[in-house]
Amino acid sequence: MKKYRTLLFDVDNTLLDFGAAEDLALCLLFEDQGIPLTTEIEAQYKRINHGLWRSFEEGKIDRDEVVNTRFAILFQEYGQEVDGSLLDKKYRSFLEAGHDLVDGAFELISDIQHKYDLYIVTNGVSKTQHTRLRNSGLYPLFKNIFVSEDTGYNKPMKEYFDYVFARIPNFSVEHGLIIGDSLSADIKGGQLAGIDTCWFNPGLQPNVTGIVPTYQIQKLDELYRILNVKKE
Repeated sequence: MKKYRTLLFDVDNTLLDFGAAEDLALCLLFEDQGIPLTTEIEAQYKRINHGLWRSFEEGKIDRDEVVNTRFAILFQEYGQEVDGSLLDKKYRSFLEAGHDLVDGAFELISDIQHKYDLYIVTNGVSKTQHTRLRNSGLYPLFKNIFVSEDTGYNKPMKEYFDYVFARIPNFSVEHGLIIGDSLSADIKGGQLAGIDTCWFNPGLQPNVTGIVPTYQIQKLDELYRILNVKKE
């Protein structure tokens, strides 16, 4: 069995429950604006947000365009003009409070932190990701945190991983593994960078992308088997 030394973990919906954080932040934002948040509006926002982040992953737009336009686009569809940047700042202040852990995340990371070199690789807004990781208790268990905003690149770009690899002492692609929930960002990115990949797929979603991970797991503690270490 292959011996890994460096483990690169995604954050959202891999270690932290982004869905819960997003739902809470949207509720607080719309409450702050005095506007009822309907199921329809929430679904529309998520569709817009997902599409913008996908365009970001594909290199078509930058991060600022994602965060500064998503609420403006949403409200425009309902005939209202708003300051998208201002709303996003408020939204992210609420989002930072969301640090619920994915089941088994803290136990896993605490258990393996002295056995492997652990790093965070995440797209998103630097301040938000750092705050959520600190509040979750995970922050000190990692050797470094690489947020796309700070690197100038994003997953799945090879340049992003080149940046990360250059800042990990004695890094070897043969002994590296990336763990994440996104086929288009984490798994494709790992493939472009030449390292093994592990797709965290708790909902057993079908893979219709043609992007094939090295491993697939439904629960985080299945990593023990892949790493060939005993759970303590």
